[in-house]
Amino acid sequence: MGNGDIRVRGLAARAGGWSARHRWAAVGIWVLFVVLAMGLGSAAGRVDVKDSDQLKGETHTAARIIEDAGIDEPASENVLIQARGGDLKATDAEFRDAVDAVVRAVEGTGRVTEVASPYDTKTISKDGRSALVQFDMRGESDTAGDRVEPVLKAVEGVQQDHRALRIEEIGGASMMKTFTDAYGDDFKKAEYSAVPVAFGILLIAFGALVAALLPVMLALTAIMATMGLMGVVSHVMPMSDSANSVMLLVGMAVGVDYCLFYLRREREEREAGRDAQTALRIAAATSGRAIVVSGVTVCVAMAGMLFTGLAEFEAMGLASLMVVAVAMVGSVTVLPALLSLLGGRVEKGRLPFLRRRQPGAGQDSRFWTAVLRRVLAKPVIAAVVAAGALLAITAPALGMKTQQLTLDQEFGDSLPIVQTYNRLNEAFPGGSEPAEVVVKADDINAPEVKSALADFRDRAIRSGASRGPVEIKLHDAQNVAFVYVPLVGGSDLDKAGASLDRLRDEVRPATLGKVDGIEAPITGQVAGSKDFNDQLAGAVVPVFAFVVVFAFALMLLSFRSLTIAVTSIVLNLLSVGAAYGILVAVFQHGWGASLVGAEGVGAIITWLPLFLFVILFGLSMDYHVFVVSRIREARLRGLATEDAIRHGVVTTAGVVTSAAVIMVAVFAIFGTLSMQSMKQMGVGLAAAVLIDATIIRGVLLPAVMALLGERNWYLPKWLHRLPDLTHDETPQAVAGPAARDDEGEPLKV
Repeated sequence: MGNGDIRVRGLAARAGGWSARHRWAAVGIWVLFVVLAMGLGSAAGRVDVKDSDQLKGETHTAARIIEDAGIDEPASENVLIQARGGDLKATDAEFRDAVDAVVRAVEGTGRVTEVASPYDTKTISKDGRSALVQFDMRGESDTAGDRVEPVLKAVEGVQQDHRALRIEEIGGASMMKTFTDAYGDDFKKAEYSAVPVAFGILLIAFGALVAALLPVMLALTAIMATMGLMGVVSHVMPMSDSANSVMLLVGMAVGVDYCLFYLRREREEREAGRDAQTALRIAAATSGRAIVVSGVTVCVAMAGMLFTGLAEFEAMGLASLMVVAVAMVGSVTVLPALLSLLGGRVEKGRLPFLRRRQPGAGQDSRFWTAVLRRVLAKPVIAAVVAAGALLAITAPALGMKTQQLTLDQEFGDSLPIVQTYNRLNEAFPGGSEPAEVVVKADDINAPEVKSALADFRDRAIRSGASRGPVEIKLHDAQNVAFVYVPLVGGSDLDKAGASLDRLRDEVRPATLGKVDGIEAPITGQVAGSKDFNDQLAGAVVPVFAFVVVFAFALMLLSFRSLTIAVTSIVLNLLSVGAAYGILVAVFQHGWGASLVGAEGVGAIITWLPLFLFVILFGLSMDYHVFVVSRIREARLRGLATEDAIRHGVVTTAGVVTSAAVIMVAVFAIFGTLSMQSMKQMGVGLAAAVLIDATIIRGVLLPAVMALLGERNWYLPKWLHRLPDLTHDETPQAVAGPAARDDEGEPLKV
């Protein structure tokens, strides 16, 4: 094909060309889209995931029975009354006076119901030094934390009058209030601080106020539009607060990245001496295409969460997928229009202490030029050392232990209520989080049902699954009974899990299971954790297979190279493996845990490995696609493969470094939170992005490509019939005198 027949092809190039010619229309359409999405979302409202839809298995069945019966379980509270030392026992007059005072105090608030004395419920520890006053909060359990303050103050007043005893309150409402007060604002500040942190780094990277504002504004408008769309979509697939937080995190990361890629390329072409119109066309055809390929790949990775069968994961996956898609569309449509409108004014508001680049100065990074010189001189050594280092970092992941974190693991000893939780579990193993048997019968008061319930209560203790007391609450009108069984093992989830298995596999079949027409699923925190783990374990293989296969296919079609597709998958898996290794080393083995405030955790929260795999596999493609696209572009211009590698890596080093610094900074903010689950997520994401942008993209990728040489572009003949999603990315083809735009008209240069 001669130069005179070259046409600008590709979705990104066409979109960028149209937006640049119809600037105000493109900006107006984007603003209208954001406003309409927000308006529709506000009008529709957001539907959140129900408890009954959170999990499958017995936990789901129990939640469905409760929901169908219309029973609103209240938030239960306990007041632990415990002798501080000496010979004081629950049978002593002073102890009894304290119990009576607690009962009168909490009843006097008017906020509670069903107040039960330990002398009636037999909730006195074996050593006789501890007792529990139990009661329920009035009103809905979801908002009980907002109403528990007077009850807490009443209990504190009793404590002041009985110094020889320890009197502490703990339960669903008090824990909800404590966590909200201690960490709710902290978490929101972390989310909100991501914007100024990203803006500050961009300001240094670009040296100009307007140029730094563009990526932040694009990311924010993409997030705002997605929040509106989440409200609409939630009526089909319910959303959640977790999905909202993950969407904000991913939206800020990819929104800034995509705009950064586009803007830096446009500035680079202008600095090389091209006029603004030509520079914009080249950025649309090159970086714009890389954004589309990367965005589609990230969307595919996020879609992997939809295969877990877990409502929370499905919500996070869909929300993340939507924000990536919106950010990708905005990057290749409204961004070219804004750059065309601004022209040279994109350099307005320059920082006085940063020198302006001179036209033609180039974008080569001195540091990465020096690194590449050594890597390409001895690619075998570089590949072996880099791969060996990554495998060594990954090694601890082979012994990864995952579990739902208990209260003391999640928060350590930073909250007084955690110490209360530990004391309660020591005195009454499993009492803070008992197993809950939800019994549904045709007639809950039938003699055979009552006999089976009593037999279950007795056998649960005789079997060793519980030390009691086992409490039964009847709801006669709904023919439902709740049986609360404190599990032996308490906060030790392994031992508590064994007690749960004994209840499910031995006690229940021998008692309730013998009565026809009874449903008796067992739920509770330990049961929910086990059901979640079982379901998540079953989802790992389908999710991994889906993400890897579809990412491979997209890379194969986008670069028309089997080698590029294979190496991209292998390198991304190494990046994820290294993140796993760091997580296990820090949070499970405690290596350097004091540096991030993670002492004594001893495990990785169950949902994190799969979540990290999906997120990191998607985000890693950002850098990979951007760097390899630049290498391919140089190869199409006629450079030898080694020269193309050198050119591609050193010219993208600046933008990749800036993007990585922003991502690491944003993710590291979450690593500063006190909740260990959020800390693990932040540290894992930040470490993986840092490794990906340095060791993998700066050393291992160029070393491997240098070793492969021309085999990098290998595509078997039998694959030549695959759809061709590539296009001529060279600046000469886009800006050449005979090139034509997407309507067939000659491009004016």
